[in-house]
Amino acid sequence: MGHTSSPMSKDEARQAKVEVAAYLQEVLARRVSARAAAGPGDEETADQAHPAPVGVSLGLAPRPEGGFDVAVRYRLGVPTARMLARRVVEHVGPGVDVRRTGRVYAIPGTGEGRRPAPRPPVITALAAGETGRVRPLKPGVSVAHRDVSAGTLGAFVLVNGRTHLLSNYHVLVGGPRGEAGDPVLQPGPADGGRLPRDQVGELAAFGPLEAGGTGLTVDAAVAALTDPEVDATYPIGAVTRVAEADGAEEVEKIGRTTGITRGRVTAIELDDVVVGYGPGLGELSFDDQIEVEGLGGSPFSRGGDSGSLVYRVDDDAAIGLLFAGSETGGENGTGLTYLNPIGRVLDALGAELLG
Repeated sequence: MGHTSSPMSKDEARQAKVEVAAYLQEVLARRVSARAAAGPGDEETADQAHPAPVGVSLGLAPRPEGGFDVAVRYRLGVPTARMLARRVVEHVGPGVDVRRTGRVYAIPGTGEGRRPAPRPPVITALAAGETGRVRPLKPGVSVAHRDVSAGTLGAFVLVNGRTHLLSNYHVLVGGPRGEAGDPVLQPGPADGGRLPRDQVGELAAFGPLEAGGTGLTVDAAVAALTDPEVDATYPIGAVTRVAEADGAEEVEKIGRTTGITRGRVTAIELDDVVVGYGPGLGELSFDDQIEVEGLGGSPFSRGGDSGSLVYRVDDDAAIGLLFAGSETGGENGTGLTYLNPIGRVLDALGAELLG
């Protein structure tokens, strides 16, 4: 593909992304072949002929003046990923937006090894959001499956005419042992929630996650509420509409850990976002994700904000469900946050936002 400093249209950037992905596969295939020719004893394997295992994600990055570049994201501490990012810049020229992400976790962690090392949510005493018992239920409060620490109640939705609360799979299900009918608590167990006094509903439906999964798009679940009387308003007011992320828009969320924060969409349609889930699920790869960076010097999210609904500031439209992030990387160094597109989430669960 040609070298250009001019911003591309969205369709042009999508085509460029496809071409960059093919180029990366060629580079990795040549690398694997060279290692194989050198003889045994090397750590490279044939399954590295796809960018995901080595921590490179590709998407579309909005430019401040309009148009798009190809977004290239690579993980801190993975030499092969750094090498690939450098090759892309050399191959494409100025039409790429390269960022180092740090390692990405469903519950952001700080592990330095190959295996994910998630950590619990920020302790209750240090959380800026709502960690106590709240009735009626409202967005942004602590919630979780009885065997999970704590996450965030993101939104209220209707499923078959009944009110449910929406959050992440790893908040409301937890792992392969979770099943429909399990109790959901508010606040979450890490914030003092206990059975039976704090049960607010039962796990009803979720998009399944399995070890080794690739090409995933949602980490989401809903719980049917015992009491349908809820306060569905956000700091910005009612959020009842759904929109696709355009890129570069300012967004807001309210979460259990960091409370109300604002950020900017820095990439859309990101593929091969590798997320660490810890023992049981390991690392999973997601496609078509949204990236957000906190405004100023603050992070957009931290551990325990998982499940927050993210909405645009200018028109109150929901764009995504927060599910993962890193604690380092990004322009301000405080990490990057990743969202499932809200339309995909609602479709997967047969749900609609409560009007």
